[in-house]
Amino acid sequence: MPEQQSLSALKVQLQSIIVGQEALLDRLIIALLAGGHVLLEGPPGLAKTTVVHALASGLDASFQRVQFTPDLMPGDLTGSEIYEPANGSFRFVSGPLFHEILLADEINRAPPKVQSALLEAMAEHQVTVGGTTRRLPELFMVLATQNPLEQSGTYPLPEA
Repeated sequence: MPEQQSLSALKVQLQSIIVGQEALLDRLIIALLAGGHVLLEGPPGLAKTTVVHALASGLDASFQRVQFTPDLMPGDLTGSEIYEPANGSFRFVSGPLFHEILLADEINRAPPKVQSALLEAMAEHQVTVGGTTRRLPELFMVLATQNPLEQSGTYPLPEA
């Protein structure tokens, strides 16, 4: 199927799930084509999570949702090296960043170290764990939600 028809079919599928959000759906598709990421801001209940899940489903892409909390650690996103005593070696267990579509829910509730790990992945399309750099999937898109800064328990996102 030609790319334009595929995009049209994706948009129709998204419109069947998310009603009345034409501009949002257009922006998601533009970000997808540009290899970018999207920050969705607003109070709970505006279908932010639903639209991200629908996009991943429409693309038949691997999807993971991570709820950002003040106790989240960078390794919770990147994955970590796990020691295997049977053979005395370490094995890498990949984290949620290795999915094609990642929903970073309430991103501004996580501490700056976690935001930094996410920003490295978004900017460089890779993560570094234990001194080893690992590439992320070719299709890698972060859709992050944030609560308004007026709400308690939030950390401001860096400007860069």
